[in-house]
Amino acid sequence: MPTDRLDKRETAHNLEDQTKQTCPRTLSGEYAVGILCQLMGTAVTETDQTGSNNAYLVKRKSGGGSQFSKDPYNLTNQHSRKHAGFVNSKAVGLLPAEKGGVTLITKRTKHQNRPAANRHEVTFAGNKSGPKVYRGIVNYTAKQNYRADLRQEAVARASAIRESGRPKKETPEKKLRGAKGKAAEAESS
Repeated sequence: MPTDRLDKRETAHNLEDQTKQTCPRTLSGEYAVGILCQLMGTAVTETDQTGSNNAYLVKRKSGGGSQFSKDPYNLTNQHSRKHAGFVNSKAVGLLPAEKGGVTLITKRTKHQNRPAANRHEVTFAGNKSGPKVYRGIVNYTAKQNYRADLRQEAVARASAIRESGRPKKETPEKKLRGAKGKAAEAESS
């Protein structure tokens, strides 16, 4: 019976040593973090390495030191682990297309080390109605098992892109009302 306890302790110490080697930020007593780091692989270590610096990060001192992201797979342009597309293996992004359309770009898990083969694009034409485009985005991401927590942000981003692509109506000249209107009408005729 005592030998079983020794074997368990040795196994725990070996696991702890392995997690220290693969995950340098793991403390000695945190087995769960080390195991999670081993299971998730590159996602955790990439976030640790690029926490406050990466190519997509935009830092502004105005506005309380806010941080934004230029990542094409980031739907909200917020610098956070949840919205970062370059860290997650499956990511969704939306870009404007020709004639008021929307292009849905997705990141595949098959070719992680080949960015050109990793990207898949689907374009929704500008002549489609808004609900059809939004339904298409939701259906595509749901069928491909992309993250369900980003669907609402994807629809909001598509709506903003479609709104920005519409031509703005010119504001009509203000008509003078009442006595000033009658006086201006009498002068013009």
